[in-house]
Formats: sequence, C-alpha cells, structure tokens
Amino acid sequence: MDKIKIITDSSADLPKEIFDKLAIEVLPLLINFGEESYRDGVEITIDELFAKIEEGDIFPNTSQVTPNRFEEAYRGYLEEGYKIISIHLSSGMSGTYHSACLAKKMIESDDIHVIDSQTVTSGLGLLAYRAAILRDQGKSINEIINDLEEKKSYICSSLCFESLDNLVKGGRIPRAVSVVTGVLGIKLILEVKAGLMSIKDKVRGSKRAVKRILRDVEEFECLEGMPIVLLNVNNEEVYNSIKNDFDEKKINYIAAEVGCTVGIHSGDNVTGVFFFAKKNPN
Repeated sequence: MDKIKIITDSSADLPKEIFDKLAIEVLPLLINFGEESYRDGVEITIDELFAKIEEGDIFPNTSQVTPNRFEEAYRGYLEEGYKIISIHLSSGMSGTYHSACLAKKMIESDDIHVIDSQTVTSGLGLLAYRAAILRDQGKSINEIINDLEEKKSYICSSLCFESLDNLVKGGRIPRAVSVVTGVLGIKLILEVKAGLMSIKDKVRGSKRAVKRILRDVEEFECLEGMPIVLLNVNNEEVYNSIKNDFDEKKINYIAAEVGCTVGIHSGDNVTGVFFFAKKNPN
C-alpha cells in the first residue's frame, strides 16, 4: 500500500482538528499589511484580521506559498518514504499552484503530484478531506488522483454576501457589480465556477438567500459519505437558519469558519455551503 501524504494550503477552510485528525499538512499563505507579514492561521486569526483592517489605513493582501517552502515540505516527506498529493487553491486566484509545480520541477520526483483544485476555501478543504479518506481506505495514489480530478468539477457552492467591497478591492469582482448589494436589500449569491468567483443569483432579503442556498442542496444532493461544509464569518442570521434546517433533516455537515486568506477577499458577514454533488452542477 502506498504511503501517501496529503498537502494543501491555508485557503482550505476546514476546522484545524479535522486536518490534524486526517494528518493533512496545511501550508500557510502570508497575510501582508504593508511591510508586516503574518502566517495565515498561525500568526493571525480572522477576528484579528478584520480588527486590523478596521483600525488601519492599509488594506492587506496575500502572498502565495513560495516554491522554496514547498520544496522544503516535499523533500522532508519524500525522505520519510511518502508519495505526495499536493492540492491547492485555484490557479485562477493565486500563484500557489504554480509555486507547487515549480517545486516539483526543482526536485524532479515522480512521487509528487500537484492538483489545481479549481476552487477555494471549503471546496478545496473538501478535496483534501476526500483525498485523506480515500488514502485511509487503502486506495492507491493513482486511484486517489483520478478520483479527485473527476470529482473536483462536482463541487457545488452557494455563498451569500452582505457586501462585495472586499471582493472588488481584491479584484475578484468588477466594481459595477458591487452597487447591486445594499439596494432594496438585494443580496448576491456567489459560487466558485471554473476556478473563479461568479454570480449565481440575486435575491431580496436573508430569508430568500437561505431558501436559494438550500435549493441547491436539495437539487444537486450531497454525494454519499461526504459532508456538506457550512461556512460562515459573522452572519449569524443566515448561518443559523441553514444550520437549523440541516439539524432538523439530520444532514451530515461540518461547521467551518472563513480563514484569513479568503477573509481578505470575502469580507465580513458571509455564509454559504460547499459540497460534492451527485450530479455535475457546472
């Protein structure tokens, strides 16, 4: 049986205890406030991030995991006899995937396999989660890679945003789109599609936002044996409504919080779901 190490990056928003339990290595991106840099999830929390944004004049940015950091991690695990599956946020949103590919090229090992998730946040987390589950079931490295490459297009996402200001500042959404929110209580439902953020729907009010998100869960259905991730950052109204629905229906879900890498772009007051759908939602 292959000895396999799963590696991802800190944009994969799942609880730390899950990564620890499944022995998934998480390499942090850097959160930069001018000349000050912090390792995401290690030296700064999401609450500290928002506090620094509120208090300061500098809007932060992120730095990808460097090729040297990948090389260090890869060499360490290769020396221990591991084969590596390294899964990272969409190449359309960050250079982290390309850094990983460069490190693989530097090492020149066929035992390193780098995957462009074509998603981010808890969608990426679910791919790493699935890889670890398949590994623990005794699947070979090729079986796991083939499964992930097939299933990554089956990740369904529906995210309710209270504001798109940070997405505009980070260049993830055109400025013209942001003026829609806040007008007559309009909320945008976004998704990650083809590796980029895109608008899925426009609804009026939180109740309709909840219904829209739950409609996707009902329509596409969650793949057996995989949890839904209920992702949140300080949007208790929408979060609690979805959570109560999941609890009543006894739906298997993981409650997760947006991390700093994603939080810079999402801003505050975001709630939504990521899950592997039974049929391709894209």
